[in-house]
Amino acid sequence: MKTLKILSTMIVLCSAMISNNAALADERDTGRGTGPVIFVTSQALYYDSIVVADLPQNGRFQQLIPGVNGLETEFGPGEVGHLGGRWWVDVNGDSIMNEGDRFFLCPLLGPGRDTL
Repeated sequence: MKTLKILSTMIVLCSAMISNNAALADERDTGRGTGPVIFVTSQALYYDSIVVADLPQNGRFQQLIPGVNGLETEFGPGEVGHLGGRWWVDVNGDSIMNEGDRFFLCPLLGPGRDTL
């Protein structure tokens, strides 16, 4: 029962963060549309992005985590560890990239900026 509650909470949190990013994106004026914004923690920069396609779980993916700055990841453009916008979100809450998670292509559009 506790696992089901944690899973439900994770799904709601991920959905809320994606919706929140979309709402914030509508208010920004970057000339790049209203796609999600990704915060790269190692650079302390925000990047606009555009969701291109859902992907099958095949190959390497970089994790996106809902955080205090919206959707966050550790590595961004120009850094070892950045996988060019191949992301996964741990929807099922087990901290393992597996069936039940979401996999998609969402490239970061540079340059990054220090404010949302």
